[in-house]
Amino acid sequence: MFIKTLIMAASLGLAATAPAMAGELKPAQSHSINLGAVAGDAYYTVRQDGYHVVATFTQRGGTLTPVRFQAVLSPGQSVTFSTPRGVGEQPVSMSIKRQGERVIVDEAIVTN
Repeated sequence: MFIKTLIMAASLGLAATAPAMAGELKPAQSHSINLGAVAGDAYYTVRQDGYHVVATFTQRGGTLTPVRFQAVLSPGQSVTFSTPRGVGEQPVSMSIKRQGERVIVDEAIVTN
């Protein structure tokens, strides 16, 4: 039983430090956000003054009112969302970056 618990704990530790994943987001395409205890969706639309990013977050299993965040990105700009973790641990974060006419989502893998 001790060996099984040790292996499980080690695999969770490795998963928590897994590298970020990246992917391209298309206009008006929803992308799920996983920040541990907080989750949500983000999308963007193309307008004359820039790319309008909208992200809505809510607490998993909670009854709190969702929070919406909006930003306008010009080429080369980005926005980062994060949630804190324990003392000495890196926050769980994800970024939405505008690279020219493309929008890239970089996010951490959260398994616990």
